[in-house]
Amino acid sequence: MNGQTPIVVWGTKGQAKVLAEFLETSGYRAAAFFDNDPHAISPLGEVPVHIGASGFDRWLRAGDRTSVSFAVAIGGDRGRERLELHELLASGGLTPATLVHPTAFVASDAAVGAGSQILVRACVCTRAKLGVACIVNTAATVDHECELADGVHIGPGATLAGCVRVGRAAFIGAGAVVLPRINIGADAVVGAGAVVTRDVESGWVVAGVPAVRTTHAAQSGA
Repeated sequence: MNGQTPIVVWGTKGQAKVLAEFLETSGYRAAAFFDNDPHAISPLGEVPVHIGASGFDRWLRAGDRTSVSFAVAIGGDRGRERLELHELLASGGLTPATLVHPTAFVASDAAVGAGSQILVRACVCTRAKLGVACIVNTAATVDHECELADGVHIGPGATLAGCVRVGRAAFIGAGAVVLPRINIGADAVVGAGAVVTRDVESGWVVAGVPAVRTTHAAQSGA
């Protein structure tokens, strides 16, 4: 469609389908999808899927891509992978798209990093700071003065009360609540529905009400 910026999306599953729903209303036209799964199916039937880094390299060399934007649709506890793909696509000269659903709220004095995605009815409140390639999922709340490092994912319906700090590539599960001024370490995972009342150290998985440690990423082999 004329006047829309071409965009490529890495990922073809749930997160990609969510993004596909509002790309056009955000001023983008899907030009291609990429996925490491050789059996991946395009979320938009008419838009082709290219497989893996080699597929991306062939697509990149097949034309002028200087005006193309990108989004990485890899969610959950795969924040490190999302950041690696972000770097891969940026290294090809593409521009990271910061995608905000029309029904989401982002305060005028909040800072949202390049390549981040704010989904349906999510709230990013005053003076919040989001790093590169963060995801604030459906109806999640990032309240005042929260700070999210690169690659963080806040799951659907989760709530970060004010002044919470979340480390690089951490994942907050659906419906979890993190009380004010709590620090969540890098690569930590907060289970769905947990209530976090104390700091979580890097790499730990916590769950329950109140949340307690269940395992460590190094112990689980993640």
